[in-house]
Amino acid sequence: MATAGKVIKCKAAVAWEAGKPLSIEEVEVAPPQAMEVRVKILFTSLCHTDVYFWEAKGQTPVFPRIFGHEAGGRLKILDFASIIESVGEGVTDVAPGDHVLPVFTGECKECAHCKSAESNMCDLLRINTDRGVMIADGKSRFSINGKPIYHFVGTSTFSEYTVMHVGCVAKINPQAPLDKVCVLSCGISTGLGASINVAKPPKGSTVAVFGLGAVGLAAAEGARIAGASRIIGVDLNPSRFEEARKFGCTEFVNPKDHNKPVQEVLAEMTNGGVDRSVECTGNINAMIQAFECVHDGWGVAVLVGVPHKDAEFKTHPMNFLNERTLKGTFFGNYKPRTDLPNVVELYMKKELEVEKFITHSVPFAEINKAFDLMAKGEGIRCIIRMEN
Repeated sequence: MATAGKVIKCKAAVAWEAGKPLSIEEVEVAPPQAMEVRVKILFTSLCHTDVYFWEAKGQTPVFPRIFGHEAGGRLKILDFASIIESVGEGVTDVAPGDHVLPVFTGECKECAHCKSAESNMCDLLRINTDRGVMIADGKSRFSINGKPIYHFVGTSTFSEYTVMHVGCVAKINPQAPLDKVCVLSCGISTGLGASINVAKPPKGSTVAVFGLGAVGLAAAEGARIAGASRIIGVDLNPSRFEEARKFGCTEFVNPKDHNKPVQEVLAEMTNGGVDRSVECTGNINAMIQAFECVHDGWGVAVLVGVPHKDAEFKTHPMNFLNERTLKGTFFGNYKPRTDLPNVVELYMKKELEVEKFITHSVPFAEINKAFDLMAKGEGIRCIIRMEN
């Protein structure tokens, strides 16, 4: 509590311009304002979304910026956790010392979406990739020599300390090792929830997963947990197939190996189509294939990937009239503050295997190595250790 209400100086990885290596800098982190918390980050992970906006391909560039949104902090020096360091006015449901996962989208608990059992699209705290400042006053809490360094999706976890709206932190079991469960704050939960919460495959059903990156593997893991008997991985990269077996995939299809549309291949493999499909690529053709490969009468396709802004989804209306269902999902339909603690408990009860998603680990000083690994397509998730 000695630093409560005071500016903290700490290390942060600053992106000064698009596509250039991050630079470890000393930044000043202002104290939290009303409905904000300041969090000490112990572990953070690199997600493809960080890389996408760091490259600034097709988005509004906001620089200089501190990226990062999969993370955890700590309670004591020897704990693996993320900790609330101090809180602003009006914060009542978390306190200094609590273990939390920062989340790129929030839950205000007051809007129509938060009060609905069917939605997690919070009106106040829904993801905004262009906003680089805090909602309360339109200012950044980061600065170097008095000049602002901008936030990213309300989290900015590539910093030893960060400030977030309280609605974007999920309080979790303090016994959970956050060098592991930090990866649950974005992609893994997105894929997992897309299967468990949205596709909802019945036990013994057949599921096709399009794209075997981290999110797709999590979708396969969700299908496995739900009890699917056949999980068919669809990917253009055959090197991913062996790894995908660890996540429940039982069969694989590489569209390049066939001279007919992959939806026809899947229909032939499954006597008319799969029961459920989950698309995790963002490629519009894969989205169409994922919808058209599900069985008429009861098939459900779930779209997870984010397509190009100019993409158009085209399919024949009879695919709907024949009682196929198309759904979309955001963060796996999880409400961050309400549901994410329960996802952590799945891990604690050994019902969800998190370790197999973590393939690399680097110290904070070598954060650019994590970017290199992702650029090369090596591994699934790289943990960045904020403390040596």
